[in-house]
Amino acid sequence: MDIVILSRLQFALTTIYHWLFVPLTLGLGWFVAFFQTRYYQTQDETWHKMTKFWGKLFLINFAIGVATGIVQEFQFGMNWSEHARFVGDVFGAPLAIEALSAFFMESAFLGIWIFGEGRVSEKVHLASIWLAVIGSNLSALWILLANGFMQAPPENSFIYNEVNKRLELVNFFALLGNPKGWIFFWHTIADGVAMAAFLILAVSAYHIARKQNLDFFKRSFQISAITGLIASSLIFFAGHAMGQFMYTSQPMKMAALEALWETEKPASFSLLTIGDLTGKREIWSVRIPYAMSFLACNNFTCEIKGVNDLQEQAVEKYGPGDYIPLMVVTYWTFRSMMAFGVAMMGVSAFFIWANIRGDIANAKWMKWAPWALALPYLANASGWILTEMGRQPWVVYGLLKVEDAVSPNLTTFDVVISLIGYMSAYTALTVTMVYLMKKYAIAGPDAAMHESVDAAPMHIGSQD
Repeated sequence: MDIVILSRLQFALTTIYHWLFVPLTLGLGWFVAFFQTRYYQTQDETWHKMTKFWGKLFLINFAIGVATGIVQEFQFGMNWSEHARFVGDVFGAPLAIEALSAFFMESAFLGIWIFGEGRVSEKVHLASIWLAVIGSNLSALWILLANGFMQAPPENSFIYNEVNKRLELVNFFALLGNPKGWIFFWHTIADGVAMAAFLILAVSAYHIARKQNLDFFKRSFQISAITGLIASSLIFFAGHAMGQFMYTSQPMKMAALEALWETEKPASFSLLTIGDLTGKREIWSVRIPYAMSFLACNNFTCEIKGVNDLQEQAVEKYGPGDYIPLMVVTYWTFRSMMAFGVAMMGVSAFFIWANIRGDIANAKWMKWAPWALALPYLANASGWILTEMGRQPWVVYGLLKVEDAVSPNLTTFDVVISLIGYMSAYTALTVTMVYLMKKYAIAGPDAAMHESVDAAPMHIGSQD
């Protein structure tokens, strides 16, 4: 098999595995910090139990996320060394800041939170979880700013050095202010909070259906349903903002996710388009007039360039080549993402309504509610596949193609062996994580408190 395809497959699979855990860590930390804050304010033991129980699930997920994430940055120097050489001066800056500041920050304060209860004051212990959560989210920010550069490089942030044929960073603040990175950040944090909310909903529903720790899990269920609706709505608005930015920064992706072959003014929105497996031949389509113009430009008259015109423009600008992404992927991942996102809002709203309307402990649908956890994972996976596949054939949009980014000395044997090794290790880690999460989620808050008490050190000093 082609080395480029194998390398793309390896990076895609390791990234997907890693991304199973990252959003949940980003979101669940905020819940744990909130629960501990409420305990500090009220001294209500239920809040303390919530901190310990959901905090245990947070720590399991955090540990697996770190283990799967370490490989990610190394791959830039292994399979993708030409990418690292070409864009390393720019791409390396936010990643270095992430490792040297944000990651150390979250790790250090998380250590204080894990081992500091009873050893430091309650204020310090509370501050440690908030600082750990802020650190993890800052870590995401720097990584997303790096990814945002690959998606939409700010022209005033770099120069191209003709001598060594690589990019050089000349304006760090242009890189920092890249709108693509900040929209990514908004979208990702909202996604993480939504994923955490649906995890709490799922686990709470499991125990409520079995009449276990009802006060604890009803409170968790109510808080997460409200948060899930807010976060899902923020995801929707972030996606809309991303689409409008895409209109100017990645017009080919915009046309491809709509299967819009010819330029339209005004442009229609595709309800359903059937084509061949490449997406390069339309067979049948149902479209809503004017709708795409409104989504892209907030008016009903703007022009949306079609794939055919954009392909011609790309050939004129970059030379011969196929600049059309795999449209069958972009088209359907966009619709899958939208469908699962709307379902998340609908399910959250239903849970809120049901909680207000009556006693959810006796609701027959409660035993099926844990399956709602699949929604944010499916929406998240669809969105990232769209984001990354939609910019093909570019790895750095408009500057570096995928086939030019692969390490020149790789052999098929090298990639196959490393692919098998990564998948074996990542699968083992994922199975371990699912097993541990399920074990402690089913065990309930009393087990978490019991383990906490057994492991707690002797009380030292003031708790003021």
